[in-house]
Amino acid sequence: MSDIDTEKFRLRRFVEKLDQLGEVTTIEEPVDLTDLAAQIEANEKAVLFKSVGPEKFELVANVNGSRSRLAAALEVDEADVIGEFQRRLDTPQPIIDVAQGDAPVQAVVLEGDQADLTKLPFYIQHEFDGSAYLSSGIDYSVDPETGTTNVGCRRLSLRDAKTAGTNVTAPSDLKRIYQGCVARGEKLPISFAVGSHPIDYMAAGMRIPADEISLVGTLRGEPLPLVKSLTNDVRVPADAEMIIEGYFDERGYVEPDGPYGEYVGFYGPMHMDPVFHVTAITRREDMLHQSLLHGSGPQIHRAESVQLLTIRQEAHIYKTLRMMGVVVNDVYVPPGSAEGQNVRISIKQMRPGQARNCIAAVFGAVFGAKHVFITDEDVDIRDEHSFEWAFVSRFQADRDLVVFEGMMGMPMDPSLDGKGIIGAKAGFDLTLPLQSRGKLSMRVASAPKLTGTARYQTVTQALEENAPMFFSEIVDALGSRDGREIAVQLDELRTDGKLMRNADGQYLLGQAEKGTTGLHGPQHDDPNAHT
Repeated sequence: MSDIDTEKFRLRRFVEKLDQLGEVTTIEEPVDLTDLAAQIEANEKAVLFKSVGPEKFELVANVNGSRSRLAAALEVDEADVIGEFQRRLDTPQPIIDVAQGDAPVQAVVLEGDQADLTKLPFYIQHEFDGSAYLSSGIDYSVDPETGTTNVGCRRLSLRDAKTAGTNVTAPSDLKRIYQGCVARGEKLPISFAVGSHPIDYMAAGMRIPADEISLVGTLRGEPLPLVKSLTNDVRVPADAEMIIEGYFDERGYVEPDGPYGEYVGFYGPMHMDPVFHVTAITRREDMLHQSLLHGSGPQIHRAESVQLLTIRQEAHIYKTLRMMGVVVNDVYVPPGSAEGQNVRISIKQMRPGQARNCIAAVFGAVFGAKHVFITDEDVDIRDEHSFEWAFVSRFQADRDLVVFEGMMGMPMDPSLDGKGIIGAKAGFDLTLPLQSRGKLSMRVASAPKLTGTARYQTVTQALEENAPMFFSEIVDALGSRDGREIAVQLDELRTDGKLMRNADGQYLLGQAEKGTTGLHGPQHDDPNAHT
């Protein structure tokens, strides 16, 4: 244990770090459990409550609620989050087994009647929730068929001192594992960590065809200390704040759970689910309880699951497209798109049709994606003004909209109107057509870039050597810091019948009727011809 730092990835230590960064609001006065949800939803910062409920719990919420906080968890700037996330994924870390007597999370052991769920800060989180909830659980279970550990995020709904409801309805590895246990008439041992570092949540939301417990240490970037639960054989992080040990019973989907405010900001309906039975609760001496902001429609962009998912999804899309040889400039999953259903990607398109290939690849790689927007590399997809500009200037619905029908999407998407998870998805090609990019009408307008260095003395000299030239090019060639005298010189050439302009408005020398500007080459339509 002397070589293992069980404080570095502790939730309490991370909250102290956030406080130093000005990211925490501390509430000293007592707060009733029924008032928690409103105060959490109303505060954009992480909120540390010093006295919650009659037990006077310390509880923190909104810890994962912004990109800046997750960047702090990874110890990088926001701009470097995806690169650091991928670097850690590519650098596996080992597991370290800790003896039960050495694990801080087992400093206090509650078994028998003392293992009482009604003594924990379950609270009502949304107006029409079916019960009081604990939303911050990271579940650890072992697949009896493979021996590998599954890690996920799961809520618990209070039933009584010894049992809780949960949600194992959506497609997941845990659902597959549990259904196998039910088919064999077996209980599924499971332990919930409550009070965890943001990196542990990042790992819990990923799916890999391997032992998922290794992801926690890999994303931490350091060996992971694990300790075996006291009443089952599930290993859990030794540095968590609290562990709720128990099992899902063998009866299967027998009790209703919900409704509950879900990830899209609407209520998920009541559904049948397994029953969780508590067998022990272990915790640190000075444990810090935790809650997650989840399912709050008006604040869906701050939902902690959304913020965590955006990092995982952006990194996955980067990797997928780069493996295809695509030059990816940026990937952005807007937090308000509820668990990554909208994806924006800017690329340097090298071949016609490449944008559509990217759309299809993202839908194939990320089943939760619902709308994919592809832009050129000059568009800042994280800036709403830039993105809207690309949308209105480069998109035609009959040409650039790609619709995929009969595709698997996110469960509980309210737009599906209760029709399961099969629906339609759409791709939006917001790139400029490659074959048209040389046209002036396809060039982006911006301020001129002038050097101020004179290379010629007259407009005639500049046009004799460099024509055709745009007006700003002539101004720069003569080193003008004004420009008006250039217009006068051009008018003198017009008066002499020597000034021409091409279809793009560039100037060149030629023969024209005196006092008029001659037109050179194919011209655009007369703007008055269609009136």
